[in-house]
Amino acid sequence: MTEQIRRLALDGETAGVVTRCRDFTRRALADWHWIADLDGAPHSGVPHVPVPDCPDCPEAAEDVLLMVSEMVSNACLHAGGPREFVLRLAPGGLRMEVGDGSPEPPRRRTAADPALPGGHGLLVLERLARSWGWEPYADGRTGKKVWAEVPSPLARPKSPR
Repeated sequence: MTEQIRRLALDGETAGVVTRCRDFTRRALADWHWIADLDGAPHSGVPHVPVPDCPDCPEAAEDVLLMVSEMVSNACLHAGGPREFVLRLAPGGLRMEVGDGSPEPPRRRTAADPALPGGHGLLVLERLARSWGWEPYADGRTGKKVWAEVPSPLARPKSPR
């Protein structure tokens, strides 16, 4: 399998962008057989229907959607909104990228109270992603890409039932 890439141009918009990126991701995950495509349209929630031969796929998809929400929300809150959202599927896994116009690196909040909402986005990435990071745009534009990678549940051994 060669790498498959899906891009969503966002141009710094913030209204409804998290939902838009989640729906875009959900559609890609259905096309890539991580989740069942029940009706041919984006779903309001990840279906808990195992894809044949991949009982771990729905849980992996939920993790991906949570990371997408956190990454896009962080771009909205701290970087003026995302410019672009990219999904890259390769044989070993999935890479999610959120590009924005801020050159500032992502920073974990030091005083985040675990009992209060907010300030946990990078912690979520650290816990759920195989790896994550950021890099400035290679073409000299102002801004950066924040990325996270997860292994493909299709490439792992099947979990015992």
